[in-house]
Amino acid sequence: MADDAAGLLEALNVDSAHIVGASMGGMIAQSLAIGHPERVRSLTSIMSNTGDRKHGGIAPRLLPAMARMPEPTRETAVERSIATFKLIGGPHWDEAAHRARAERSLARAFRPKGTNRQTAAIMASPDRTEGLRRLSSPTLVIHGLADPLVRPTGGIATAKAVRDSRLLMFPDMGHDIPAPRHPEMIDAIRRNAERAR
Repeated sequence: MADDAAGLLEALNVDSAHIVGASMGGMIAQSLAIGHPERVRSLTSIMSNTGDRKHGGIAPRLLPAMARMPEPTRETAVERSIATFKLIGGPHWDEAAHRARAERSLARAFRPKGTNRQTAAIMASPDRTEGLRRLSSPTLVIHGLADPLVRPTGGIATAKAVRDSRLLMFPDMGHDIPAPRHPEMIDAIRRNAERAR
């Protein structure tokens, strides 16, 4: 997927870009920066980890609840998404706003096997720590202290791996991007992009 992103930039005649990725998207963004550093002007990794299994793993309390969830059908997909985010979202997670997003997502596509493929891709991806140590792009790491899906140690390990990175952690952020924190996040991403040479 990182190579696909690099190929898309090339196809669009974009030499380099400011890359922001959240969760698995953060892992892809990190891989893009490692494999195609010339394409990444700045990197922001949000609620992600390095791929090192010692850091940023799922909270054990989540495992039984998530294992009990049945595979969604088209009729239950929205409610299943809401049930998941009730477990992993932070205190500002907005059920009504999430429902609207989930309904739009379902209208666009229904791929129930996608979650299993995403999980398999994450589990199969290698530890990126050594590659992250070689990065020279300005890097910002954002993570929630209330994130049970990718625990905060994932963000801390990412920031430690990247030289001169900046770490921004929010006590009121779970595995979601809380609306009250949008202005701070946007400002931090902008300031990180401005560090690019």
